[in-house]
Amino acid sequence: MLILRCPAQLQLLEEALRKSLPTTLPVLGTVMTVARGNPASHEVLVDSWPNFSIVLTRLRPEDHRDPRDHYTNQLSVFYRDKGALQALLEGTEAVTRERAFQILGMQDGLDQAVQEVARARGLKVE
Repeated sequence: MLILRCPAQLQLLEEALRKSLPTTLPVLGTVMTVARGNPASHEVLVDSWPNFSIVLTRLRPEDHRDPRDHYTNQLSVFYRDKGALQALLEGTEAVTRERAFQILGMQDGLDQAVQEVARARGLKVE
């Protein structure tokens, strides 16, 4: 996953996400915050640029203080392709299983995908 830091890239991403409201709302707010100074220490990740299939926002890993606190390890996701979501959950370092986390998104199939990956790994999802 690529971390977007360039203001021009963040602006282009913001414009693209606005076209898919309301499903992009969980990530759009963080993208706007990061593009405008990032006072909350978040980061924006995409699978590829500029033709992304998934956007993930999260607190910077170095700002995590308690690996058991799923509120500080809150992830927001928007995906264009369910396969990209599966790949994100199954095999990237962007979503680590070393910390408790919660994932937010407004798209159909998100809960099902999380449940499937958790079941395959023998993990409990609440």
